[in-house]
Amino acid sequence: MRGSTILAVVLIVIGVIALAYQGITYSTRKKIIDIGSLQATTEEHHTFPLPPIVGIVALAGGGGARIQR
Repeated sequence: MRGSTILAVVLIVIGVIALAYQGITYSTRKKIIDIGSLQATTEEHHTFPLPPIVGIVALAGGGGARIQR
């Protein structure tokens, strides 16, 4: 496979994932208490939204990179 074909496939996969999930969710742990041997942590969930236009642009870019071959 040539580099442009690999790029096209990667962009198409990213586009499909962006349209299907519409966001990336991740968790972080934060220490809230640390007194001697007493420790307490909390888990915070964050979402990084991906607008549908990101998926559409990635799909179009992947299709365009594939067609230019």
